[in-house]
Amino acid sequence: MQRRSFLKKAGMGAIAGTAVIGAPAIAQENPDVKWRMVSSFPRSLPALFGTGEKFVKYVKEMSGGKFQIDHFPPGEIVPALQVMDAVSNGTVQAGHTCGYYYFGKSPAFCFDTAVPFGLTARQMFAWMIEGNGMKLLRELFAGVNIVNFMLGNTAAQMGGWYRKEIKSIEDFKGLKMRTSGMNGELLSRLGVVPQQLAGGDVYPSLEKGTLDAVEFVGPFDDEKLGFFKVAQHYYYPGFWEAGPQVSLFTNKAAFEALPANYQAIIEGASRMATMDMLAVYDSQNPQALRRLIASGAKLHEFPRDVMEAAYKAAQDMYKEFCDKDPMFKKIYDDYMGFRDDLTPWFNVVEGSYTRFLAQSIAKNRK
Repeated sequence: MQRRSFLKKAGMGAIAGTAVIGAPAIAQENPDVKWRMVSSFPRSLPALFGTGEKFVKYVKEMSGGKFQIDHFPPGEIVPALQVMDAVSNGTVQAGHTCGYYYFGKSPAFCFDTAVPFGLTARQMFAWMIEGNGMKLLRELFAGVNIVNFMLGNTAAQMGGWYRKEIKSIEDFKGLKMRTSGMNGELLSRLGVVPQQLAGGDVYPSLEKGTLDAVEFVGPFDDEKLGFFKVAQHYYYPGFWEAGPQVSLFTNKAAFEALPANYQAIIEGASRMATMDMLAVYDSQNPQALRRLIASGAKLHEFPRDVMEAAYKAAQDMYKEFCDKDPMFKKIYDDYMGFRDDLTPWFNVVEGSYTRFLAQSIAKNRK
């Protein structure tokens, strides 16, 4: 009840600004607006699809019920991987998706979600808010008639499920693997045959043997999708997705037609829902991982030679993209510069603390 009350007050604040207006006048001035938002994520994934549900709920509450957004899972209006096009051409006013699904349109869209050896969740949030992230991505998305917002982050992801052990970089050769975005390009340079599939199509392909491996998100989602039943080797870290951001795409004309207070509500509601998603994954992943291991999943860390080969291949790949695309280079230089400034600090403070604490907890449990 307290949160609902806060949301209503926040909406009123966004509407009223500094003017002294009575509540009835505010209600009268708020226009009735109804949007449609399509998602790339099935209802079976409560953190991903559920974050979209929370967002539309917040928008409704903060506008006093005047701004309503109907939320559709993939397939009801457009397929999962056609969300960007639907928003860009005005079929719908909004979409909940990941920029790296549209790697084929431009590799630069991957910076909206994650790139190999990129930013962690907190670093991504900092780049978007305090760095140049939002400014640069807005410039990029303006080219496809979209105004983008953050709408979730899964935090660091796992390295995926494999039918066979990955003992060296040689084991990647010929591996048919579900993966997305720039990671598919990177892994293909290591010998993998990448396959981009929507979430609902992954398990059947793995079960039938069409896939040898799959990376999706992490324990909470992976458990629900049942990957451990057909591929028991579970690897970490997901070096291609250290802090993947999920995004809200809004049609530029539709967004600009909104009153300023409704635009502010979208901004505030999207940030709140982003933190909600992080909280779900951080609280649920540890428990889900324990259950997966108890069910027979075999947890492995990627061998050092795999990590080193992938890192080198990533640097070569980035150079090629930068040489071809000035916009990619513009974002890349800023993004990686931000990463390089932050990473030593995180390693000194949080890295050392986490390593000590994990070792101490393990020792006390023996």
